[in-house]
Amino acid sequence: MGDEHDDVARFRQRLGLPGLIDVHTHFMPERVLRKVWAYFDSAGPLTGLEWPIAYRHEEAERLAVLRSFGVLRFTSMLYPHKPGMAAWLNDWAAGFAARTPDCLHTATFFPEPDAGRYVREAVEAGARVFKAHLQVGAYDPNDPLLDPVWGLLAEAGIPVVTHCGSGPAPGKHTGPGPIGRVLARHPRLRLIVAHMGMPEYADFLTLAETYPEVRLDTTMAFTDFVEELSPFPASERGRLAALGDRILLGTDFPNIPYPYVHQLHALEGLGLGDDWLRAVCHDNAKALFGV
Repeated sequence: MGDEHDDVARFRQRLGLPGLIDVHTHFMPERVLRKVWAYFDSAGPLTGLEWPIAYRHEEAERLAVLRSFGVLRFTSMLYPHKPGMAAWLNDWAAGFAARTPDCLHTATFFPEPDAGRYVREAVEAGARVFKAHLQVGAYDPNDPLLDPVWGLLAEAGIPVVTHCGSGPAPGKHTGPGPIGRVLARHPRLRLIVAHMGMPEYADFLTLAETYPEVRLDTTMAFTDFVEELSPFPASERGRLAALGDRILLGTDFPNIPYPYVHQLHALEGLGLGDDWLRAVCHDNAKALFGV
């Protein structure tokens, strides 16, 4: 861990960054996290891959590791897979944010009759970012039960990190089509496309070019692990460079099968320049969240 700490520090220092802002990290109730880890351990059907969890630590140690890397702000991405979970998860996340001031207060939702109510309550309680997982949740983002949710979040300007790409395995409601219809109705929605929208990278870059409030996070993209499965097209690097003010660092910590610093080196390896890296790893999220 010491060597990795030094590697991350060198990356930050070379760029003159005060630290990193990581918009895609997972903190959730322990019994939920243990189930997530068990899924990865079993090479579950969505991945079908050997996926060793690199940071399988207790919560306090995971926090200490992130902070030792110079991560100034991070999130507690959590998500329900069935009705009746989201409000409980939001209660936990509010408590976590209250005792973890460097965590951006995170919340979630699911298409159910009371979604509008508990999302409004989460916003009023100070939620700064939401997570939607269309693949695990297996729901249509255009479900009428979510109409009040998208409208509220668009009006409030609260970002929603959304797993809407079809990687690592397509779902019934993944891909640019379903979430694109949401954006057509709510063009001001601050959608953050998780994992750069892999594998439909080009299509999600088009959504970002179409809607000025759409952003993409780098979670696992460009790493050796993902490049073997869903390589980012070299022909799209120019568009990636042009959208440099709307790309945000995300990592999936702690649920990654490689060292944290590898995500940073993968971004550096794109060759898009130090200004692009500074924006992606710190400045863009600083501006978006006002931190």
